[in-house]
Amino acid sequence: MQIKSAVFNMSARNLEACPDWNRPEFAFIGRSNVGKSSMINMLTNKDGLAKVSATPGKTQLLNFFVINEAWSLVDLPGYGYAKVAKSEKINFNESVGDYIEQRENLRLVFVLIDSRLPPQPIDLDFITWLAGCAAPFALVFTKADKQSVGKTQACISNFIASVSEFLSEAPPVIISSSKTRDGRVEILKSIEQHLRD
Repeated sequence: MQIKSAVFNMSARNLEACPDWNRPEFAFIGRSNVGKSSMINMLTNKDGLAKVSATPGKTQLLNFFVINEAWSLVDLPGYGYAKVAKSEKINFNESVGDYIEQRENLRLVFVLIDSRLPPQPIDLDFITWLAGCAAPFALVFTKADKQSVGKTQACISNFIASVSEFLSEAPPVIISSSKTRDGRVEILKSIEQHLRD
């Protein structure tokens, strides 16, 4: 798949405010500081499309981007973000939950995981919850350029072993790096496949 156009469409605070269209949607979510904005910019070949910030938790709304005038990439608020009022934090988590559970346009959720870390409870908790939803998902292990291939594989194997206890089958796994652009082709192929289904 070639990305010919990528345009920011709108931000929504909750499910009710999401766009009223029939475009297929592909959502990206992960723990704060996992490299989600860099990943979106790498996928779309547009450096400034998603705002990259040194402050974790900068994305606090559901952000919709229209790709190739045909489908939408949805940048969801990260879980476990810092420096947000507690009341807002609950609202954001609720809006993400409502979106993933109820949004009929949603085709696939890409869950971004830092490939350098041992399994984090917050990631495991989110995937446990996600496994109970109808939405299919894939795991994207980020920042693979920052360590050896062997260490990345060991961390991924450890993570898959941790989630396999509560998953009926292992989700697709993609290894990525926004710096080296690894994983870009695999993510776009996955999107292309779900657009055809």
